Amino acid sequence: MTNQKRKRASSTAPKKAGDELTYSSYLALDELLRLQRPRSEPEHPDELLFIIVHQASELWFKLILHELEGLIALLEARDTLGALTSVRRVNALVHIVTGQLSALETLPPQRFAQFRGYLGTSSGSQSVQFRAIEAMSGMRDEHFLQVLKQHGEISSLVEQALAKPTLQQLFDDLLEAHDVTLEQIYAEPHQRPLQMLAEGLLEYEQGFAMWRFLHVQLVERIIGPATSGTGGTLGSKYLQTTISQRFFPKLWEVRSKFFNG
Repeated sequence: MTNQKRKRASSTAPKKAGDELTYSSYLALDELLRLQRPRSEPEHPDELLFIIVHQASELWFKLILHELEGLIALLEARDTLGALTSVRRVNALVHIVTGQLSALETLPPQRFAQFRGYLGTSSGSQSVQFRAIEAMSGMRDEHFLQVLKQHGEISSLVEQALAKPTLQQLFDDLLEAHDVTLEQIYAEPHQRPLQMLAEGLLEYEQGFAMWRFLHVQLVERIIGPATSGTGGTLGSKYLQTTISQRFFPKLWEVRSKFFNG
């Protein structure tokens, strides 16, 4: 029997009663809803909020990484319209993960202090997926690499991201393939698709920067600006330094050329 026939036979074969796919089994809800394990004793009523917001963020980070992989592939294939569609989805996901920070704004500092000690040395700065997003987006400076090394051996996921060309480099390569400059895509009406892609990438950077800014504000709102972060990190002092980081410096520079050129 050929592979195609085997697949057809498998798809039409009667299923056992216990094998029926349901909403719960498809989403693995039984397993998913058991993954929230508060450590405070007695269990603090706000710790579940803290855990779920961070777990949800990691799920969105997983999807953002997946979509960034697709965006990179489209840029490498010189597919401008495909990349434009892809970056719109990435921006929507960044907007979602940023918006859920508002849930933690409802956590008063005195209540967080009541269970913070149970978090041990865990810290958001240890998020491998977030670091991979930063690396894939374009963070390659020496300070960033030093921060990675502070948490031990760099994970394979981050190493893979660092091995890829940055989004800025891929966009530069796309412009070169079209034999146009960054100034031309803004000055020439027929280059509108490339301009829209450039603006989409800039929107991504701004959305990411907004997440950083709101995260800093959230940390200071809960633990104060002078308190060390969970796990002994620098807290908001370090986070403040990340707000001005750029993924697409050339997309910012080109604006000045129209007024100082």
